[in-house]
Amino acid sequence: MSKKILLLNGPNLNLLGTRETNIYGTATLPVIEQKIIDIVQHQQIECEAFQSNSEGGLIDWLHTQQGSDFLILNPGAYTHTSVALRDAVLGINIPFIEVHISNVFKREPFRHHSYFSDIAIGSVIGLGLCGYEVAARYAIDYLQRS
Repeated sequence: MSKKILLLNGPNLNLLGTRETNIYGTATLPVIEQKIIDIVQHQQIECEAFQSNSEGGLIDWLHTQQGSDFLILNPGAYTHTSVALRDAVLGINIPFIEVHISNVFKREPFRHHSYFSDIAIGSVIGLGLCGYEVAARYAIDYLQRS
């Protein structure tokens, strides 16, 4: 497997399956990660998943991933607050898709701004857990074209 896709999830996404199930559903993060890993590995592409509740943990992990080919990123609440995480994404210089399980535009106004949307290839918002699959399938297509 010569190509590598990263799947990075930010704070509180480790609580998927129990946290606000009316918004986020009942699937756990390990289930989501495994589904995405299976999708990309079926195409002979490596996938590495990571989650942290710490901004520094996310940034440090990204720094170790230079040379990867694509990033699927759900920054969680850091979407709306983290210039540092944005800079780390820019610093590793790989294409990425921003994913949000809920439709942030149907939620509180502070969630309407993203520090990532303008630097992402695209954003998948409000499709629930299917948004990760859409992002993975796009990433596969992108890598097969490049």
